[in-house]
Amino acid sequence: MTYPAGLALKEATGKPLVVHVHSLEYDRSGVNVDPRIFAIERMGVQRADNVIAVSKYTKSIVHREHGIPLDKISVVYNGITPKKVEHYDKDPNFHGKIVLFLGRVTFQKGPEYFVEVASRVIPYVPDALFVMAGTGDLLTKMMAKVSQYGLQKNFHFAGFLKGKEVDKMFSLADLYIMPSVSEPFGISALEAVNFDTPAVISKQSGVAEVLDHALKFDYWDVDKLADYIINTLLHKELRDDLASYSKLELKKLRWEASAQSAIEVYNKMVAPTETLKVGNG
Repeated sequence: MTYPAGLALKEATGKPLVVHVHSLEYDRSGVNVDPRIFAIERMGVQRADNVIAVSKYTKSIVHREHGIPLDKISVVYNGITPKKVEHYDKDPNFHGKIVLFLGRVTFQKGPEYFVEVASRVIPYVPDALFVMAGTGDLLTKMMAKVSQYGLQKNFHFAGFLKGKEVDKMFSLADLYIMPSVSEPFGISALEAVNFDTPAVISKQSGVAEVLDHALKFDYWDVDKLADYIINTLLHKELRDDLASYSKLELKKLRWEASAQSAIEVYNKMVAPTETLKVGNG
């Protein structure tokens, strides 16, 4: 919706337009894109003076789907604001491990792969509890799929969570799974790591480029995902190592650094007398 406004302001003011791409219609819909949204998106990135993508992964899609030259696309990774985390204790009557999916229950986020992998893990880790937190157009279908596999005792639909509920869920989880089909970045993986919860993430994501100590898989490779989950749940040392090394990586992923990188892109677009610095607006 903002592309036409940005282009109108560019024409009215003569100022260069920088488009910051956090998500694409391709990410949300795959090959079944809405042609109206796709056309507006293409118009915006083609007429922009520079495009900022939140990952190399997104940069490649902007280039492939919209024909934008690679030298016109800059990459500025998202960051995280570190906060003091509050750790919660599990119910003393529950002695299993919690595997968490937290996000929109839509095609883009790959919830069907989360249900599929649960059916393969539970025979090897029978006390595992798979939690799907979130809502979306595929929620009813996922509930039916859980019933179809007979996973009701090992599966919990937590619904939409917010605020402290999200913090509590990240804290209680033993493992965070992000099986996204196409994820421009994936800040939720950083949030999980901030709570000392190791992450298993799809390679089709931007966050896979910055978290070296997360386990990574192609979103369709449910066998590899199951293997990762089984081994991580059964070996506490592996979980601890993944969590601690990933937590160290968060130190370089700060919003201040992202802001500075964005400003460097802006400054390339304007005269030297108009250059910006972090904090001067």
